[in-house]
Amino acid sequence: MLLAAAFTSTVAASLSNLWVGLIVAILTGALFGWVLAVFSIRYKVNQIISGTVINIFATGMTSFLSAKFLQKYQNLNSPGQFPTWEIPGLSKIPFFGPILFSHNLFVYGVFILLIVLTIALFHTKWGLRLRSAGEHPKAADTLGINVNRTRYMATILGGMIAGFGGAYFTLGSVGRFDEVMTAGRGFIGLAAMIFGNWMPTGALGAGLLFGLADSLAGKLTILRIPIPPKFLEMAPYIVTMIVLAGVVGHTSPPAAEGTPYEKE
Repeated sequence: MLLAAAFTSTVAASLSNLWVGLIVAILTGALFGWVLAVFSIRYKVNQIISGTVINIFATGMTSFLSAKFLQKYQNLNSPGQFPTWEIPGLSKIPFFGPILFSHNLFVYGVFILLIVLTIALFHTKWGLRLRSAGEHPKAADTLGINVNRTRYMATILGGMIAGFGGAYFTLGSVGRFDEVMTAGRGFIGLAAMIFGNWMPTGALGAGLLFGLADSLAGKLTILRIPIPPKFLEMAPYIVTMIVLAGVVGHTSPPAAEGTPYEKE
């Protein structure tokens, strides 16, 4: 996410085109999803180890790009932001209107993705094949499904969505790149997936909960509540740990999650 945010800032600013920057972010996520797939599926490297290596590499690459280009040439770090789109009529509804119907591309995009993925995963043959590759790969292979190719596709698709999320920080939030802007939110996203029991709608609910904690922390800081600011900044992560402590062991991940498949 962080590297996608850096790339999208540079490309969007240099070309003065936010859409091209967004596409670059998605392709960056796809590339790193493919790298993770190669390590984990082809070479059967433990996914935690390969994921950690990729994260460390991406963090280092981001710091290098930021120091070498973005901090030195500010014109490469001023891409701007996607505008807020107000849905006519609905955005004027008292209280709920601005909350639900006055957002930029990324917020609407998340809800569209949620609907599309839910339908695709649970109401199509494609989704059945995809889920079977994670739940019962041997049975899927018996039915003629190419398990490894399906897993490659799923990992790359996940990387593309992560790239889309990374672009939000630059093109949907502040209009520039900063090295600490993601602040570990990718890991909070992972926690949301676990808390949501590996379901799109469940992950959305968990994400809204963590987002509420993050938003409250920011609002309370502005209101000068007599609580140390650093403690308020910790709030989203404390909520994440408390939630995970209660749900780990009570959720049901895909049966073959993290297990390389070897065709017999």
